Amino acid sequence: MPDWLLDLFARYGYAVVFFGVFLENTGLPVPGETALLAGAALSHFGRLELPWVVVTAVAGAVLGDNLGFLIGHHYGRGLIERYGSHVGLTAARLAEFDRFFLRHGGRTVFIARFITGLRVFGAMLAGASGLRWPTFLFYNAAGALSWSLAIAAAGYSLAYSWATLERWIGRSGLVGLALVVAIVVIGLLRRRKQDP
Repeated sequence: MPDWLLDLFARYGYAVVFFGVFLENTGLPVPGETALLAGAALSHFGRLELPWVVVTAVAGAVLGDNLGFLIGHHYGRGLIERYGSHVGLTAARLAEFDRFFLRHGGRTVFIARFITGLRVFGAMLAGASGLRWPTFLFYNAAGALSWSLAIAAAGYSLAYSWATLERWIGRSGLVGLALVVAIVVIGLLRRRKQDP
């Protein structure tokens, strides 16, 4: 484990997990998953308590995602409509995005939790899409609990091999992202074939 990370945990303990996960889920590209992995690994060596690491991560994830959702709900749509065309988000693509979230919003929120990159922006996208907050809250909390347990278990069980742990988590996130992109592209292609 890098010395800078050990130093952060020595100074701030559980706050590193909470703020790392919270800020990442708010929409900032902060290494929240790494903070959770490190906290779980340190609990293996008795420096932290694993149940508190998990509870802290769940709290950070749920609160961060809800703030990200509110930001997306209040400001995301306007920003997308104003600047989206500069990155290829035309009105037609935005309509497809809305239909996708209408049909698959809850599942998307849950699955985005496990995918590097989507975890950072998923809540904002859900808020910008108009997904209902109770639906978001349910799937977000379920995803946060599942993700926190899975990542903490990986961090705890692979604590002796930090390099293996980082490689395993990084690759699984990239594979998940590739799968989601493929599913979305296939769905969009099918929809275009169906629309006259």
